[in-house]
Amino acid sequence: MMQDLLETARAWAGADPHEDDRAEILALVDAGDTAELARRFAGPLTFGTAGLRGPLRAGPAGMNAAVVLRAAAGVGRYLLDTGHGGGTVAIGFDARRRSDEFASLSAQVFSALGFRVQLMPRPLPTPVLAFAVRHLGAVAGVMVTASHNPPEDNGYKLYLEGGAQLVPPADREIEAAIAAVGPAREIPLAGGHGVLGDDVLTGYVAAVVRALDPERVPAADRAALRVAYTAMHGVGASTTRLVFAAAGFAEPAGVPEQDRPDPAFPTVALPNPEEPGAVDLLTALAERSGADVAIAQDPDADRCSVVVGGRQLTGDEVGALLADWLLRRGVRGTYASSLVSGSLMHVVAESHGVPSEETPTGFKWIMRAGSDAAPLVYGYEEALGYSVAPSVVRDKDGISAALAIALLAAELEADGRTLLDRLDELAREHGLFATGQLSVRVEDLSVISGAMVRLRSAPPATLLGRPVESADLALGTPPVDAVRLLGDGVRVIVRPSGTEPKLKAYLETVVPVHDDAGLIAARGRGADELDQLRAEMSAALGL
Repeated sequence: MMQDLLETARAWAGADPHEDDRAEILALVDAGDTAELARRFAGPLTFGTAGLRGPLRAGPAGMNAAVVLRAAAGVGRYLLDTGHGGGTVAIGFDARRRSDEFASLSAQVFSALGFRVQLMPRPLPTPVLAFAVRHLGAVAGVMVTASHNPPEDNGYKLYLEGGAQLVPPADREIEAAIAAVGPAREIPLAGGHGVLGDDVLTGYVAAVVRALDPERVPAADRAALRVAYTAMHGVGASTTRLVFAAAGFAEPAGVPEQDRPDPAFPTVALPNPEEPGAVDLLTALAERSGADVAIAQDPDADRCSVVVGGRQLTGDEVGALLADWLLRRGVRGTYASSLVSGSLMHVVAESHGVPSEETPTGFKWIMRAGSDAAPLVYGYEEALGYSVAPSVVRDKDGISAALAIALLAAELEADGRTLLDRLDELAREHGLFATGQLSVRVEDLSVISGAMVRLRSAPPATLLGRPVESADLALGTPPVDAVRLLGDGVRVIVRPSGTEPKLKAYLETVVPVHDDAGLIAARGRGADELDQLRAEMSAALGL
């Protein structure tokens, strides 16, 4: 078996057109490092929740030139086979290591296949590329990004016609097309692709501002709002400032250490606003500057986190606040969230008499919610993803979400209230919905599969002392690798992460609130019950 692995590695290196990647594999072969080679050749990267994503390293189980060439060739073949030959393909990239290289290689592959390729002129946020797909009438869009993953990762996110992420069976069909591609060295390349001007960026800014209608908030209230902001070493800063300026806000005060793109992400352990410590510099800036609200985006600016009064809000809190804001603005249609997100948004929507839907995890499903009679007008996922303008971008968008938060904060500030005050009001109206997570990062993926097997075979009969019923969502349509535990005022969803080697349990408990004094007690009880749920689920999963 070791000899077979070495021969497989030599064959891959022989077909790898990138000199450094080829040398990386051959060095491992010469060293006889079969353990590392086994990781590199464990299997090809597969399309997860958001396309291909993995560590920057040579071999089929990493992001590298050969893998990108074969991915572009497979996507191109799929587009040709589905009748989209000759159409436009839009390609964007962020500021991670090798993102520009991978975007250029993809452009050359699609050009050789006869597509009209339009490449972004510089690193730009993912929402701008998603907008460009619709704006240009493209048959597909590729965004080279690993979003909020560790610095050593990169990825290849794919949008199909209409600007939405791909869903089954397209993902499996594209994987099959990639597998059928010959050696990377033999993939035809061609120049002559187009490079977009700033008209697409200008169009995106105008469309976001038009959709959120900032004129509904008095100009003086907008101008008075003080916003602290961080791009978290990513590409969102300049576009976010353009949007805020166009909407009549003062320029947000940026965290200087994190304002410019840096693929090393030197000030954070992980460039994910959800991670402990990631927004510490932002919180400190907000305190120094007396900001009314502080906003963090992830490196490709498709996610958005909010800090107010020194407290980072959860994704579910922001999700409910934005839904409530849109509903009070009279925005009618379908409100949607993923099944791992909290329940408060659905309760708020019901109170306004509008429909809401729960979808499988991922914005590829959220953006397909709604109907002709009640089209999707808002969607969110607890992992800091929000779509407040689905007519502009058919994906999560941390820039339009940041503008929406600023507009809401300005409205509240004019009345002497804050986002925290509005959350308290919602709790008094509907009860306190406390949500949290049990998240376990692993090196060995068998730990995750083993935990899911244990949960499915022996789910807990009670949680928080209340009877719960289990449902294996893998048996649903579409099937989801998740288990739901549901009881009176308690809900848990357990699933493997689609983008990282993590097992996650999403926890929720609902505590009644009867008056202002009861709100304080309810928050304490909610926190205690989440701690108890973490302990009970950790035991149930054997972790």
